[in-house]
Amino acid sequence: MNAPIRIALIGFGFMGKMHAAVYRRLPNVEVLAVVDPRMELMHEAVRESGLTCPVFSTYAEAANACDFSVADICLPTDLHRTNVLEALANGNHVFCEKPISLTRDDAREMVDAARLTNRLLMIGHCIRFWPEYVELKRAVDSGEYGRLLALSMGRRNGRPGYSIGDWVNQPERCLGAALDLHIHDSDFILHLLGRPEAVFSRGLRDQTGWSSIATQYVYEGRVVTAEGAWNCPPASGFHMRFSAVFERAVLDFDSRSGSSLVLTVDGGEPRPIKLAESATDGYFHELSYFVSCIEHGEPVATSTGEQAAASLDLVLTEIESAETGRLIHLHQ
Repeated sequence: MNAPIRIALIGFGFMGKMHAAVYRRLPNVEVLAVVDPRMELMHEAVRESGLTCPVFSTYAEAANACDFSVADICLPTDLHRTNVLEALANGNHVFCEKPISLTRDDAREMVDAARLTNRLLMIGHCIRFWPEYVELKRAVDSGEYGRLLALSMGRRNGRPGYSIGDWVNQPERCLGAALDLHIHDSDFILHLLGRPEAVFSRGLRDQTGWSSIATQYVYEGRVVTAEGAWNCPPASGFHMRFSAVFERAVLDFDSRSGSSLVLTVDGGEPRPIKLAESATDGYFHELSYFVSCIEHGEPVATSTGEQAAASLDLVLTEIESAETGRLIHLHQ
């Protein structure tokens, strides 16, 4: 067996704990360190997660004490650039949670640094790995049901209250639901159909930034829309969905439904499709893929830094459209 992939988890909040749970299930992976400045809380949190690694208050302390080759960064978005650049400069491969950054310039600098250091940089756009969305891409790419004619996507939630220091609700650190929640669907639309010709968006702003946004993506011969919001009552819970209309079928997904997917083919009745992969979610599949790329010395092909920068650019353009009320054409 190859030497284990040794990982430092940078940030141990909601997503850091989620990643730790995944790494515990992956073979040949070892979490060597947790980095989080909240030292008085971390030892118990790490122990409760099932990890046995030491805790450090800074990346530099961890790097001096431990020999890890991967930095997994689960920090607030405004801290991504500094920490990604530090890890790359230290020779680490980097997995960083989405979105890649708050600005196009920061994203470009991170992508350039990964290329110059010849290290892998993958961004956590987990919907690309979510089984139901993977099946949608397979159906589009294969043409099994004919051409995709229309796609409607969405996700909504109550206002998030789980972030450390409530950073998600600070617009200067997050930009609201548009960049933290809705970007999942914008990224997947790019993954599925490529860059649209133009976007037209409407949105609502409150103290958290863009708390709701709805976008029409202009593609020749297709109707494509997506909406994201977290200005819903807390008790409404999280909800994600899509509906894809093909020439000969409709494929529907609703996270609140007991059926993973529902397929309706011309001449037939709606029928549920059970996916074996649905036993594990996109977080598991994306981190498993990232580890596999490292083990086999292969480049990351999806959720790359370049792709994440393109998704950031798209959502920032959607925000511009919502601000100005204009249809904005994208450079191809």
